[in-house]
Amino acid sequence: MSGAKTKRPELREQRRRGRHRCWDHLIVAPLWVAYDANLGTLLRTCDAVGGCLAVPRTPHYRQALAKGDTLKGRRPCIHWVAPSKEVWLDEQRAAGKRLVAVELAEGATPLPRLEPARDSTVLLLGHEHHGIPDAVLAQVDECVEIPMIGWGASLNVAVAGSLVAYRLAGLS
Repeated sequence: MSGAKTKRPELREQRRRGRHRCWDHLIVAPLWVAYDANLGTLLRTCDAVGGCLAVPRTPHYRQALAKGDTLKGRRPCIHWVAPSKEVWLDEQRAAGKRLVAVELAEGATPLPRLEPARDSTVLLLGHEHHGIPDAVLAQVDECVEIPMIGWGASLNVAVAGSLVAYRLAGLS
């Protein structure tokens, strides 16, 4: 390595492809998440992978995102889900989007085998304790599971969602 070192802010600028715009290719949808901190983390992940965040238009989600928004006005776009989660999911499916759920399920794709998203994809994340409702799981195109070696049954929803979002974005 020769010459002067490049400073961190300059490296960041060199690596960015441009400001996030809604290009609707990858939408991370934590539609059943309870804990505020997970929503802030997922918002930051969406910024990192060039994805959008889709959340219900409820006071819980609005407050959680206001509290957890560490990007201070430079955040990715947010799709507000209304009037209901089911109606929104039906609209996404009708628009030709692929629905991918992170869930332990029979026939789920192990994360290392998950292909990057080639078409518009909605990544569904469930409740920290109850997961994704069975009626929704019956409608998804693919379930993804994260292989685990330890005794835990699952990862934190923000960690799991981030791992899968990076994979779908083709960044891992």
